Amino acid sequence: MSETFIDALKKRRSIYALDKNVKASKEEIVKAIQEAVKYAPSAFNSQSAHAVVLFGDESAKIWGEGGFAEAALRKVIPEGQSFESTAQKLASFNAGVGTVLFYEDQDVVKGLQEKFALYADNFPIWSEHSTGIAQFSVWTALAELGVGASLQHYNPLIDEAVQKEFDIPASWKLRAQMPFGNIAAPAAEKDFAPIDERVKVIG
Repeated sequence: MSETFIDALKKRRSIYALDKNVKASKEEIVKAIQEAVKYAPSAFNSQSAHAVVLFGDESAKIWGEGGFAEAALRKVIPEGQSFESTAQKLASFNAGVGTVLFYEDQDVVKGLQEKFALYADNFPIWSEHSTGIAQFSVWTALAELGVGASLQHYNPLIDEAVQKEFDIPASWKLRAQMPFGNIAAPAAEKDFAPIDERVKVIG
């Protein structure tokens, strides 16, 4: 029996133990990300979701020692509080092969608000739906390749530094970061609440 969509969903987990021994090629990874973003649905087909894919040293500029994330976090962590656990977490992201940065184009959102004034209040909400769907699509596509990933949110702390370094358009708003790499250790078992309590069937 061929693999189903549900099987693919089950593969997608938060993988924190990463290394650089990925079997998929850089081209395969990029193609999977491109296809996932391309076919992720959006309100009014706005296609407001964007992704920036960083490999190697470019990804390390975010997660590496002295990188954007560390520099930003050291400014906000209370004096006297140990930075060791945070450094270990950042190092685990840096152990992978790359990072996907997820953005939403605010010019697109504002344009839709002006064009469809009746729904103006909803477009920022729908934009968040758009990025969430794109993130999930990419995450699942990577899992299908045997590439592990997790979803991080160091925005807005790193936004300005990342924007300057990678020449990101001013209208793009950073929504999430996804470090990825080879799965060095599987995710732990996951507990699920009774599905009948989460999905109600009427009729």
